Amino acid sequence: MKIGIVGCGLIGAKRASALGKEHQLVSVADIDAGRAERLASQYPNCKYFTDWRKVVDDESTELVIVATTNNMLTDVSLAAVERHKPVLVEKPAARSAKELELLLQRASALKVPVKVGFNHRFHPAFIQARNIWDSGEPGELMYIRGRYGHGGRLGYEKEWRADPKIAGGGELLDQGVHLIDLSRWFAGDFPKVQGHVDTYFWNMPVEDNGFMLLKTEKSQAAFLHVSCTEWKNLFSFEIFGRDAKLQIDGLGGSYGVERLTYYKMLPQMGPPETTIWEYPGSDQSWALEFAYFTECIRSGREPQGNLRDAHEALKIVQSLYQGKE
Repeated sequence: MKIGIVGCGLIGAKRASALGKEHQLVSVADIDAGRAERLASQYPNCKYFTDWRKVVDDESTELVIVATTNNMLTDVSLAAVERHKPVLVEKPAARSAKELELLLQRASALKVPVKVGFNHRFHPAFIQARNIWDSGEPGELMYIRGRYGHGGRLGYEKEWRADPKIAGGGELLDQGVHLIDLSRWFAGDFPKVQGHVDTYFWNMPVEDNGFMLLKTEKSQAAFLHVSCTEWKNLFSFEIFGRDAKLQIDGLGGSYGVERLTYYKMLPQMGPPETTIWEYPGSDQSWALEFAYFTECIRSGREPQGNLRDAHEALKIVQSLYQGKE
């Protein structure tokens, strides 16, 4: 397929490098002309613009990747959908559940495939964990516990993620939607939402910590914490079944080696039977997610991690923001 990318920052560049040899990057756009030119120069015959509409309107573009700041995600995606072009839009896909609704409606009405960038589903530890879970061996879900955090950096409070008009929210909307999406992937919907958001360290008008207690209709709970006061980057996600536990730690890079540990309960209980898989090397989740999405387009299947999943995650975020004291 011929691909256009809107947003040429860190994530846009990651998406470009993960396209695979069978696809061609034909155009990119960014408000920073230098950044757009630098990305385009790495790909033969790739055009660059400062106006994102030229990427969306380009007749040669068959699929649009949207990797802008949060305030532009929905606008660019909607324009591509109206032109019947499939879209891969970065999470959270919008600043709020309400903002996402028109895009959700139009994509459905026009039958245009839209995938949201929930690339964590495509980390090898999660792929293996899901295969084990689907086997039924861990037993019925009891609860989930997840933690995800980083420590920010000098000047973090002055970046666009600290501006509610651009970002729509803070850490809960940033890393929080990943934990919510992963929890929904294993547990289903969470009609009962409790939690707390607060700003403990960074001098900014959005939260630097979010605490969630989500419950299914059967009261299976997901206890989740996201933070940008973690200081040492951390990722930990645990899925507790009645007969076994799956634990994913690390995401590679500064988060540490990605690892899946499977604790299988023995009939006599006591120390469990333990199996560990490690996944060193570069992060392949971006490439695997994109390959999966293009296969969904070819086969006519609706992708996982779609607009409805993003909308459900954003409704949980919105509920916690509305309940803030």
